[in-house]
Amino acid sequence: MPTEGGSFSQRLDLSKFTEVVQQIQAESSGFLVGQEQVLELMFACLLCNGHILLEGVPGIAKTLTAKVMSKTIAADFSRIQFTPDLLPSDILGTSIFKMNTSEFVFEKGPIFSNVVLIDEINRAPAKTQSALFEVMEERQITIDGNTYIMEDPFIVIATQNPIEQEGTYRLPEAQLDRFLMKIKLSYLSKEQELLILNRYKDQLAKPDLSLIKSIVSKHDLAEIRETINQVIVKDQLVAYIRDIVVATREHGKIYLGASPRSSLALLQLCKVVAAYRGRDFVIPEDIQYLLPHVLNHRLILTPEAEMESLSPEDIIEEIIKDVEVPR
Repeated sequence: MPTEGGSFSQRLDLSKFTEVVQQIQAESSGFLVGQEQVLELMFACLLCNGHILLEGVPGIAKTLTAKVMSKTIAADFSRIQFTPDLLPSDILGTSIFKMNTSEFVFEKGPIFSNVVLIDEINRAPAKTQSALFEVMEERQITIDGNTYIMEDPFIVIATQNPIEQEGTYRLPEAQLDRFLMKIKLSYLSKEQELLILNRYKDQLAKPDLSLIKSIVSKHDLAEIRETINQVIVKDQLVAYIRDIVVATREHGKIYLGASPRSSLALLQLCKVVAAYRGRDFVIPEDIQYLLPHVLNHRLILTPEAEMESLSPEDIIEEIIKDVEVPR
């Protein structure tokens, strides 16, 4: 509500959220350079209980960023390295016959964890990738007629090389849509790369990630989520999200537009971004900030658009300009 001085008083107490974010950034800065925005977006996905896809060329710290982020959370962590010969049972687990009891016992795979890092997810073929469909969407696994529920929180952080790279398999559209956000990592600036070189010029050993302190617990996450849920999204902004998503389905250069799942993703994430900015209400700029990361992997362009060398980000920018912004 407006105060006498014309400023706004906070309806929500965002101090705990702000403190956690600052601590994660501070703890990560000793191991990462120039990834502040990436960490911000990843933590937003975590609060929305969504999965993250990190894309970039080899050697730009995709895996390191995922590891550092995972270490700041006081929860179980596992890593799966995807390879062309990996089988679904290597991920989910399998039933093993026990001679001493003469019965089959299900041995859980590495997917049974709170934070699961899947490194180079597009190095495995579709047969293996399809093993993730159920668990990413429904937070459960069905094997041999039995259903196993995943513990909360459950989040998949996957890395992939651009599909133009040798030996990669394109992820199915249904699987891409299960990722709340795709974050594209690029090369660092000259100043940032120099900072990395200076940091490690006197030591040959790799950074010891065991030194990273856990910042946020499962209880903290649940508490922060309760606060974020109370961030206000006006009806005009809900309609704005709808108009943008519908525009992707009607755009002449898009073959496949965004799904209703992407609308819900934008609605959830914009609340977190508003809290990042110190507000307990959402504004149109919060939604526009998220659009490239939430929609870039969900849009399939027409062949004509691809021949023009257009990218999903280019089309998203067009849509932002075309859709009327609520006032």
